Amino acid sequence: MTENTQVLVLGDILHLLGDPASADTNDPTRQPSDNPAVEYVPDGALLINDGHVTSVGSAQALLASTPEPYALHDYRGQLIVPGFIDTHVHYPQCEVIASYGTQLLDWLNTYTFPAEQRFSDPIHAATIARFFLDELIRHGTTTALVFGTSDPTSVDAFFTEAQRQNLRMICGKVMMDRNAPESLCDTAESSYADSKSLIQRWHQKNRLGYAVTPRFAPTSTDRQLSLAGQLLQEHPSVHLHTHLAENTDEIAWVQSLFPDRRSYLDVYDHFGLLGSRSVFAHSIYLDDNDWRRLSDSGSAIAHCPTSNLFIGSGLFDLQAASRWRIKTGLGTDVGGGDSFSLLRTINEAYKIQQLQSHRLAPMSALYMATLGGAIALDMQRHIGNFEQGKEADFIVLNPSATPLMTLRQASCKTLEETLFMLMMLGDDRAITDTFILGESRKKRLAVAQ
Repeated sequence: MTENTQVLVLGDILHLLGDPASADTNDPTRQPSDNPAVEYVPDGALLINDGHVTSVGSAQALLASTPEPYALHDYRGQLIVPGFIDTHVHYPQCEVIASYGTQLLDWLNTYTFPAEQRFSDPIHAATIARFFLDELIRHGTTTALVFGTSDPTSVDAFFTEAQRQNLRMICGKVMMDRNAPESLCDTAESSYADSKSLIQRWHQKNRLGYAVTPRFAPTSTDRQLSLAGQLLQEHPSVHLHTHLAENTDEIAWVQSLFPDRRSYLDVYDHFGLLGSRSVFAHSIYLDDNDWRRLSDSGSAIAHCPTSNLFIGSGLFDLQAASRWRIKTGLGTDVGGGDSFSLLRTINEAYKIQQLQSHRLAPMSALYMATLGGAIALDMQRHIGNFEQGKEADFIVLNPSATPLMTLRQASCKTLEETLFMLMMLGDDRAITDTFILGESRKKRLAVAQ
């Protein structure tokens, strides 16, 4: 974007200023204007200067008060929301998405590990990194917390492409020194040295951030987990990203490998891996002591419903996470998850709550995909809503993107009904455009292709 370029985007503006559930917006009879956590401006406008939000207001007022020159994007009749945030995804697993017939541990051996062995090739890594990031943009995801592989080449390739596209992304090298193919295993010391080098090379460069990334407890020795904790102490602004309590066989394996620890979470806690920038994917099988420690430590959970259903892991207890006030975002977990779309992910999250006799309200779902995801990543100072000064990463949602959606939209009487319809019927086709720092990107991708 050219310095000081102004952009004016017209449409129905919707964003969240806090957790709508805390303000009791889950009553379907409420209107958005009744809730202080929800800001909705029909026939509104978003003014952007130098890639950051300047103001939100009515289209009429901002068109009259904004001096030229400015670039105008007219999406009246469509919904403009902050960009989606994917809090757990594996970019090296693009090629094995939607693979048949396994659960977690077999999934790793049958599909994941063979795919990840190819990422020592910098050309292959760069090709998949570009494909992956283009897919995120097509699906309306503007920020993600991403697994690389155990080879630093994979992380260099990812960050190089993310930097080229000026994206806010977080990634890390997998730390894995046992119970995996020899060609993918590092050592405790080499994983520490490689991670430290990658932190120095990429962390906080432009819009990039690093995550210390032990794959999961069974593939790391005590020494490696201890050094992961040391990295967090030495670099307090980095993230911790790993898996937790996804599968019952996995949990039994952890218990056999760490017999002195009270629980799976306690393994990570013992090595100093909990904290305000720690994100634990899945977290399906937890007890009250685990919930309490996650809450007390300020750690976050990435809820991955498409993956949990696709590989048969279980049903996440979102109600418990809410009761314990644990920061919770949404993750596609590609390739265990079978879609890049956070709209499809919300669809499955809703069904998981239905199976547990709970309802996931559309505003609460939008919160998890936007501001809630930003808070889970401790990135709310930069992204997540349209507060003045925040980075202008956002998407345009078309409630008439398909014939079926057009038919259904005709009978929607409230914003919540329209939003819920988008979440149940929408996918990448409902994303009219994705903007990064105020620049249109999805339409550019379509032209390039």
